[in-house]
Amino acid sequence: METNSVICGDSIEKIKNIDTESIHLILSDIPYGISYDSWDVIHNNTNSSLLGSSPAQKKTSVFKKRGKPLNGWSESDKKIPMEYYDWCSSWASEWLRVLKPGASCFVFAGRRLSHRCICAMEDAGFIFKDMLSWEKDVAAYRAQNVKIVFERRGDIENATKWSGWKIGNLRPLFEPILWFMKPYRIGGTLTDNIANYSLGGFNELHLKNNSLNNIGIEICSNIIKCKTESTDRGLHPAQKPLALMEFLIGLTTLENQIVLDPFCGCGSTLLAAQNLNRKYIGIELNEEYCAIIANRLNESKNQNLKSKRDN
Repeated sequence: METNSVICGDSIEKIKNIDTESIHLILSDIPYGISYDSWDVIHNNTNSSLLGSSPAQKKTSVFKKRGKPLNGWSESDKKIPMEYYDWCSSWASEWLRVLKPGASCFVFAGRRLSHRCICAMEDAGFIFKDMLSWEKDVAAYRAQNVKIVFERRGDIENATKWSGWKIGNLRPLFEPILWFMKPYRIGGTLTDNIANYSLGGFNELHLKNNSLNNIGIEICSNIIKCKTESTDRGLHPAQKPLALMEFLIGLTTLENQIVLDPFCGCGSTLLAAQNLNRKYIGIELNEEYCAIIANRLNESKNQNLKSKRDN
């Protein structure tokens, strides 16, 4: 498959066209399976309100659609994690196939079901190397006030008793980044793999340099603090900071190596790869996002060319 290209289609099928052991890094923000939007419904458990909107939701810039209420006691609720595992398993083996020995794979995964992704990747043959913590500077937070619910019911006694309590989660400032690695060749060492494939280690100098810039990170720490800039918003509901993607790419790859993103959304991974002089391949199902990706890559390329001419 040609590098520096964006393929519009189903990644589970399109990735089969990528040559075996041709990719140096996979970096992808996969669907979390939490019913954030239609593309994030990775289960058969639905109801009439799924992805609907209440009057209050229509007035806000976040949580515009309802997710699937988790009752917990229903059999269909219990199947959601298993269905997510099955979905991850449907592509994990192909991801392993296309990677070179010792290559890394970074996966953004939701807190609720990330363990299912880990199991699917391990069962496919990956080594689960680490879990990085992306500490966000902002995070949307909406938890239902129990007192108000009781007040609407006219239950003043319970409204008083449960004052200060809420239903929901704490503010989600931490987001996991799962770090996997394809095993190196049997009979050699990881250092041999680095010599043969230029893969298997991490760039500590890159880590130190980024600790002083936009990426706030302690030396050799797996906690990454990255600010979300204004340009990191508005193109996709799950858009990730460009600086964060550049940090992850620079941590494990060299210039001219190939970065693959099978769920590339609005293309932040590909833009980061282009900025760092890496080759890239992106796969995206939504045609509108494919057009956005093409525009972002072209605009950035033209700006870089202009900057070089001016200098």
